[in-house]
Amino acid sequence: MSVNPEAVDRRAALKAKSRKAILDAAAALMRERRSTNFSVDELAAAADVSRRTVFNHFDSLEAVVTAVAGHMLVDIVDAMEAEAASGDGATVLDDLAAAASADHLVPTVAYLIEILGGVPEHPDERGAVLMQRALALFTAQMPAAITRRHPHVDELDVALLVAAYSGGLLGLVERWAAATGGTDTPESQRLWNDLLARLVLVLREPAA
Repeated sequence: MSVNPEAVDRRAALKAKSRKAILDAAAALMRERRSTNFSVDELAAAADVSRRTVFNHFDSLEAVVTAVAGHMLVDIVDAMEAEAASGDGATVLDDLAAAASADHLVPTVAYLIEILGGVPEHPDERGAVLMQRALALFTAQMPAAITRRHPHVDELDVALLVAAYSGGLLGLVERWAAATGGTDTPESQRLWNDLLARLVLVLREPAA
């Protein structure tokens, strides 16, 4: 039995449209409520899809939230490719530092801490897990972006450095949030850049 390519393309387009509608609706609900406190039924209604359609795309509501948070962080990777230290003399570590600089990362991380419920004074285990998952999506996107910018560098070396850097970032987020309350202020941005510089130094010159 032959398969009509146009029919396959149409189904794929409809599936992508439904997924985007769900993610857009979840992002809107998160902004409106300043939390992830909404049900699958509320999400389905906001996205104008059925409850079943939501679960056709995502295993759980938390998977939807993680995807939204992850996309926000992945947008930073795209910004890095457009704006990061470029061309002459820029190293892989330079680009990683540029992608995670305070002006790129702090506003998004502060927003996610608020939305996901990871307030430092009252830690929320669920919020911490969701933040880790979102950062994992960020980490997963970085090697390809870095390899495009540095095609001469061995792919395994890139993957290892990105993994080490991202692990350090997660530790920095926890330390930074505890010191600043997870808010986006000039002072908190300065502290983030100081911590980031420390991470870069350690990766460049590991302690003996």
